[in-house]
Amino acid sequence: MSRTAQEEANLKLVLDMFEHVLNPMDSAAVERFISPDYIQHNQMAAPGREALKAFLDMIREQTPEAVHDVKRAFVDGDHVTVHYHVRRWPGDPGWAVIDIFRIEGGMIAEHWDVMQDVVDGGPNPISQF
Repeated sequence: MSRTAQEEANLKLVLDMFEHVLNPMDSAAVERFISPDYIQHNQMAAPGREALKAFLDMIREQTPEAVHDVKRAFVDGDHVTVHYHVRRWPGDPGWAVIDIFRIEGGMIAEHWDVMQDVVDGGPNPISQF
């Protein structure tokens, strides 16, 4: 299946956001990628773009070595899904995360996520990634 030019642009937007916002936890770069009317569905996060910027600043201060290691990304129309591994510090088993982003007007307009702890030594020898 081939992607449309718009799907390619949507996927690039989200992957660029990971590179320029999430990995460096750079709140100053948020406005390049996130809509002013950003809708956040994570019940543990405050809504809106300004809240996201404040969250990134807090995380950067608490865990400056955190990484968001993208394992795979998918695009379907105006939605982009990213499966990645968050590690807060070296040696942290971290979380397996799936984010779903809706793109509107060339910006990320809406976000959902699902997270689970990465478990080492459980009954299933197959990696979460």
